[in-house]
Order: sequence, then C-alpha cells, then structure tokens
Amino acid sequence: MSIDPLAFLSDRFRSYYRSAELFPPDRFSRREYGFIFHGKPGMWRHIAFRSVGEYRDFLAAKAPAHAYYSTAYYRNPSAPTMAEKEWMGAELIFDLDADHLENAGQYTYEEQLRLVKEEFSKLVHDFILPDFGFDPRHVQLTFSGGRGYHCHVTDPRVLSLGSPERREIVDYITGNGLEDERIFREKSESSRVGGKVYVKRFLHSMPLPTEPGWHGRAARGVINFSETVFSMQDNEAVGYLETFKGIGAKKAAEFKKWLTSERLEQIRQGNLDQHSGITAVLKAVINHNAVHLEEKGETDEPVTADIKRLIRLPGSIHGKTGLKVVEVGIDELDSFDPLREAVAFGDSPVNVEVTKPMRVTIGGEEFNLKEGETEVPEFMAVFLVGRRAATPL
Repeated sequence: MSIDPLAFLSDRFRSYYRSAELFPPDRFSRREYGFIFHGKPGMWRHIAFRSVGEYRDFLAAKAPAHAYYSTAYYRNPSAPTMAEKEWMGAELIFDLDADHLENAGQYTYEEQLRLVKEEFSKLVHDFILPDFGFDPRHVQLTFSGGRGYHCHVTDPRVLSLGSPERREIVDYITGNGLEDERIFREKSESSRVGGKVYVKRFLHSMPLPTEPGWHGRAARGVINFSETVFSMQDNEAVGYLETFKGIGAKKAAEFKKWLTSERLEQIRQGNLDQHSGITAVLKAVINHNAVHLEEKGETDEPVTADIKRLIRLPGSIHGKTGLKVVEVGIDELDSFDPLREAVAFGDSPVNVEVTKPMRVTIGGEEFNLKEGETEVPEFMAVFLVGRRAATPL
C-alpha cells in the first residue's frame, strides 16, 4: 500500500528541522519571512521572529516545504503592507536558475546544475569581485536547493540603492545596450613604399586585453574565441561556431576559411581585418561573456532590481528536491557538488514505486531507475517523491 506523498515529505522534513542546528540570517529580526507548506495553497508571509529560539521552534513545528526571507530590512517586518513595514534598505541579490539557460529542457538535471554553476562562477569571478571590487567578506553565495545559485552582496554602500540603480548594475553584467562599435573602433594604417602612400583599413581595432571592464573582457574574448576556432578542423569549427547566437552555418564556414594564421596574429595585435561576418562574431563574443541573469521575479520586476524580494532561507529544504539551501565559499565554488554536499537526509532504505524513469548521481551513488517498485536510500526517496517521480510505499 502506498503512503500519501505529502504526508511522507512532511514527516521527513519535520525530522530534519527538529534535529538540524539552524541559524537565522544576520539582522534576522528586521527580516520578513514567508513559507509554503506541503499540500496547502499560497504563501504564508509577513512573519517576523524576535529570537533564535522562536525561529528554530517555528521551523521544527511547521516543517515548511519552502522557506524564504526578505533581502530587505524593515522597521516593522511583520506589518501586513509594504508601506507599514517601513523599508530600511536591501542587499544586492543575483539569482541564477537553470530556467534562464537556452534550451534548458534538453539537459538532464545534473547538466543543468553544471551549466548554471559555470554561469554563476562567471558572475562572481568576472564581475562581482574584479569589476565592482566588492570585498569577499560582503559576498555570500548559496546553492538554492533546486536548480540555481544566489549571490548576496551585503556591502553597506549598496543597501540604500533603489531599483533604477540596481537595473543599471544588471545592464552592465548582462551587456544590455552594450554597443560593439564603442569597444571595437574603426581604424586605418598607412605605409610609404617608393614614394607612394598605401592605406590599409581595418574594420575594427581592439582594446588591450589588460584594460578593465568590458573593454578588456571583450578583447580577451575575441582572442580566445579566434584561437579556439583556428585550432579546430573545419567541420568541428563550424559546429562550434553555430553554438553561438547569431552565427549560422554559412557565416561559420566563411569565418573559419577567413581565419588564417596571419589574421590570427593581427587579432592578437589588436586588429580585426575586413570580413563580412566579423560583426556577428563580435556580438556573439560579447553575448558569451555576459551573464544571463533570471530576468523576472514574482513581482514581474527584474530580480536584482526588486528591493522587496523574498529569497530562499539558508539551511532550509527545497520542497521539490529535498536538497538543502547551503552556503558556498567563494574559493569552494568551482569544486562544489550540490548533489553531494547539499544532501540533507540519510541513507536508511525506503521502498518506493518509481513512476518516471530517472538516471542521476546523488549522494555519491549512481541511480538508473526504471518504472516499478524498488528500494532506495532515504535521500533518494525524498528527491524522487519531491519531483513526483515516485510514490512511497
């Protein structure tokens, strides 16, 4: 006889919250909290806590399926309206999720996690730390427990920023409105031979790769891009080029043929010679080096620009995976494996009936499950039931 999936999840979540040592976020009494419960519609929000004990007791008693807290600070966080809460400031938040990936549906869950982490690493190591210069002490990274990552910037200088200023930060990181002709400028060179002056025109000249911001990033991107294409065989290069937005098969073949060793050397020296497809290449390189942030939140406001956003609570459990929302050190990000390090439950055996075949490596074990009854560790049972891929027995 099968067990009600919601009752199964509620029981496991309650067990977790009763035994876990949970710490609220800093300035926790100034935050608003919101919760979604198993089998119940809507979100219960406008909640505040006065002590750590009250916070822990609530989670242990209620065992929510999803737990959130405000990135903003309020004078009265439990007030029923935003005006009555009295906004005091908000962290700068970046939210990357597998949903933002192009053709996300064609990837497995593990592949989605890998790709979104690559994008998140780009955000942190290419923009947040070097370009904006935020002190690592003011940068907190978390795995969402689902398919993404969050970056919290708590530098006091950003707390008072309004939505327009935060949108400008988003535009910079995503390259929105960035015009390639402002980075790659037309130029000409002249030389005298036997009394005659010869003018050689280049479509663009590049900034130095060592320049700060988008100038250096774009130059490094074009050089790396060109060296990669040059090192490939024709068919391989065309296939690679076609993965970039705006470059079709025809332009890919033309660019590969055009990219001789002499022209590659010119590119390394900062000169982009005439070629009809170079503009598409430049746009593709800029797009590749930008970060593709999640664009819309629940309020239809860009997530980073939303100064009243609720975001997942560190230490809580994601109701659809059973994985923890865990903090990740900046130096640990590249090696972080969420399917091992965010596992919240043990390995006691649980009988389930698999309703959707699934292949995944989680908790250090590889599973290749087909439809039917089977026995799996508790962490895998919660993962399957949360994703509606199995029923507990």
